[in-house]
Amino acid sequence: MASLSGLASALESYRGRDRLIRVLGYCCQLVGGILVEQCPTRSEVGTRLLVMSTQLSHCRTILRLFDDLSMFVYTKQYGLGAQEEDAFVRWVSVLGNLADQLYYPCEHVAWAADARVLHVDSSRWWTLSTALWALSLLLGVARSLWMLLKLRQRLRSPTAPFTSPLPRGKRRAMEAQMQSEALSLLSNLADLANAVHWLPRGVLWAGRFPPWLVGLMGTISSILSMYQAAQAGGQAEATTP
Repeated sequence: MASLSGLASALESYRGRDRLIRVLGYCCQLVGGILVEQCPTRSEVGTRLLVMSTQLSHCRTILRLFDDLSMFVYTKQYGLGAQEEDAFVRWVSVLGNLADQLYYPCEHVAWAADARVLHVDSSRWWTLSTALWALSLLLGVARSLWMLLKLRQRLRSPTAPFTSPLPRGKRRAMEAQMQSEALSLLSNLADLANAVHWLPRGVLWAGRFPPWLVGLMGTISSILSMYQAAQAGGQAEATTP
């Protein structure tokens, strides 16, 4: 009952609903792709799952039509990252926010072109939005790698003379942060693999992934994101008086 209550609570929020739709969509693509490719007798079921995956993806695209304002507020609040102590983290985050902010209107134009609301070439706008997404993911990968390196150095560096070792609580907090950064790194790498796949052919491995592999990468990223969200929610509840 507790798990059902938690799921119902998550589905009441936009982010929780989006995460569930995302993982369901990629799981359908993974299973459907495997059935179509490996099981000819069940290819019809696989085709239906691939259609369901496409529809769930369209659902998320339409819901993202309303994300511009929240992204703008977040970008404005972060600003130039004056609260960040590390200059590299600050500017990587600023560039990532800029890429995310530009991504939404480009995707909206592409969607409107496909829906024949606008008379423009949708493929160019889809390519631009995918490139911005890939750039954001690449910056996220760079940030996580940098943070992991810095945290590892702080944990493993020998303490200087007359300097007390790190308190146990602070060490645990840094280890938890390292785990979070490692999960973010894996999630971003999985999404980046798919982002490159959706770029025009000729760019690295663009267009070479079979549907099941796209589903696998997306499922991995989605599950990691859901796990991180659940962890963050648990920590927030634990710290609430």
